[in-house]
Amino acid sequence: MPISNEQVTAHPFLRGLYRDDYYPVRVVDLGRGILLRLCERIEAERPADLAALYVLTHAATEEFNDLQDEFEAAGSEIETVAREEMAEDFWFVAGVYGFTDADAEELIATRDW
Repeated sequence: MPISNEQVTAHPFLRGLYRDDYYPVRVVDLGRGILLRLCERIEAERPADLAALYVLTHAATEEFNDLQDEFEAAGSEIETVAREEMAEDFWFVAGVYGFTDADAEELIATRDW
């Protein structure tokens, strides 16, 4: 299902990671894909409340957890800059879909990065 939200389609997900050679583009692309799939799921499933949104964001966060090995294999890691960039994009997604009262920490509560 293509994403219909124009703010999402225009948003430069993980922009800061793309700008820094420390982060391999191939792996950052995988992270961007996770965020886009999250948006697709939100549009398809239309979570009715924060609890339902958190189920979706936690699943996406688990996918980012799995990317740690990819980052490390490429000589990189999910460190402070990457964590902040990812968290900001999760917050952007919540807000753009109307969940402006979402807790930023709860959106990514299942992270191990």
